[in-house]
Amino acid sequence: MTKEQLKEKEKQLLEITGAFCAQKLNDEYFVLCEKLIKKMGRKRDVPFTRGKLEIWAAAVVHAIGSINFLFDRSFKPYISSKEMNEYFGTKGATVSNKARIIKNMFDLWYYSPEFSTGAMQENSPFNNMVMVDGLILPLDNLPEHMQQIVLQARAEGKDIEFTTKYEDQ
Repeated sequence: MTKEQLKEKEKQLLEITGAFCAQKLNDEYFVLCEKLIKKMGRKRDVPFTRGKLEIWAAAVVHAIGSINFLFDRSFKPYISSKEMNEYFGTKGATVSNKARIIKNMFDLWYYSPEFSTGAMQENSPFNNMVMVDGLILPLDNLPEHMQQIVLQARAEGKDIEFTTKYEDQ
């Protein structure tokens, strides 16, 4: 497949997911789907060069949606996987399998910073955790000045870990 053909498939995939997000979800989901599709398009072996684009579009939405609780009624936006598959004209098992491939390819999990919605990032339980000597501890267990260091680093988009030093006696 030539670069031009690949870009055309990517453009079609973006159009399909964009239309779905505009009708059923929101702009934030569109941006996340777009980011994922473009990241897939940069892989050496681009997955969406084979198979139906509707299946890949549904799989992209499913992958992003599953880590952001899209299929849970208590979260907004919400859509059932059945309704999503009806929109794309796809089968749930096929879409779920492709979504798993995508999630494994990019190590996507709940609260993945790169592909989480703003609400998920704000409510992440990991926001209140910090690594100290290889152990995960609640942030409020640290002295105030160390808590401030962590919050400042995270505000700058960095993560931080502490290692204590023990003097020999």
